[in-house]
Amino acid sequence: MNKAFVKEAEGDGDEDDGPPGLPPLPVGARNYLTPQGYRRLREELMQLLDEERPKIVEVVSWAAKNGDRSENGDYLYGKKRLREIDRRIRFLTKRLDIAEVADPSVHHGSDQVFFGATVTYANAAGQERTVRIMGIDEADNLAGDVSWVSPVARALIKAREGDEVTLVTPGGVEKLEIVQVQYPAPQG
Repeated sequence: MNKAFVKEAEGDGDEDDGPPGLPPLPVGARNYLTPQGYRRLREELMQLLDEERPKIVEVVSWAAKNGDRSENGDYLYGKKRLREIDRRIRFLTKRLDIAEVADPSVHHGSDQVFFGATVTYANAAGQERTVRIMGIDEADNLAGDVSWVSPVARALIKAREGDEVTLVTPGGVEKLEIVQVQYPAPQG
């Protein structure tokens, strides 16, 4: 059968433009970002477009003039790197186009959990954990961030300090008590 008529495997399309392991946005969901997260993604996009991509194009152009491309490492690596940069540019452009910037500082002083909150909660054993609810593209588990679509964030959102929420995990149901809710102070 002609390859043009073969269905692509899942994940081979444009949706795979993001870094591996990054959860996709839920269908129809907004791409919430903090102002800082939006700024970081935009700076990365501009850096790729204005600096990195032109340098690689220059290297590939130079390497292409050197003759045999099949054994030309600069050409082969450059073309591969160019594809990676273009994939990342497409991903960032798509995510920034649908981004909805939500400033968590507007909730400063509130005890209710919304996007951008830093929440300290305790499990039934009394162990406390602090997480910050962030956008999918900016959450960093190692820094204590969770994306707003994660199970723990979904359990916490709209609850208040002192409330008990239910978190459903593969290991079972867990009760969490919200100990503290904080937001950054408004700038300005």
